[in-house]
Amino acid sequence: MNKTGENITHFGYREVPVGDKTGLVRGVFKSVAGRYDLMNDLMSAGVHRFWKRHFVASCDIRTGQRVLDLAGGTGDIAALIAPRVGRSGLVVLSDINDAMLGIGRQRLEDRGLVGNMRYALANAEDLPFPAQSFDRVTIAFGLRNVTDKERALGQMRRVLKPGGSAHVLEFSKVRAEPLRKLYDAYSFGVLPLLGRLVADDADSYQYLAESIRKHPSQAELAQMMRDAGFADVTYRNLSGGVVAMHRGFNAS
Repeated sequence: MNKTGENITHFGYREVPVGDKTGLVRGVFKSVAGRYDLMNDLMSAGVHRFWKRHFVASCDIRTGQRVLDLAGGTGDIAALIAPRVGRSGLVVLSDINDAMLGIGRQRLEDRGLVGNMRYALANAEDLPFPAQSFDRVTIAFGLRNVTDKERALGQMRRVLKPGGSAHVLEFSKVRAEPLRKLYDAYSFGVLPLLGRLVADDADSYQYLAESIRKHPSQAELAQMMRDAGFADVTYRNLSGGVVAMHRGFNAS
């Protein structure tokens, strides 16, 4: 809350009214949607594909299950999940941004992934699904952009069946000091430059670099999941903590 009594939050390193952040984030991803996958490949030298494959493999997704992929964007996580649930299962690709969701749907349909896929334009803080609808909920590189993370985590737990699990893949806190310095130099020097040259949008990638630094640490996010009611919460670092995978179960 600022001096005038207005509730504020962070948008990267900027402080903005809580009610403005969702629209600002939507604008970022609408701007970068067309070059999003190309930029991911360039920014991570393709390593993001390894992270995502490892993440999905860790979710213990089985034939016939119902899986909700939040902030699923251009559909790369959903594409990995769909063969695992099989024709008897269901994957719901959800995103708050219509441009990202549209690209994701088109790419999945182009790959022939149609029979067990559904799509939902939805805010992770207010999911339009009944309680206990899904066996798994996944969110990859999306939670840090959510205004009210606690509310989103609560919604994830609400829509999970008893015994179901939520899985979060997100940029996190690099542990080793030498790697952290290199990572910071790359994030704030190279990423905005790539954004300007490839996507004609340096500001959006400056925000993305800043949003990583404002995201809770591994231990903090684990505690947030426990506070949201998740049981047996664990996390695992990848690439020295550049990203981390979190998991929690709905024990109720």
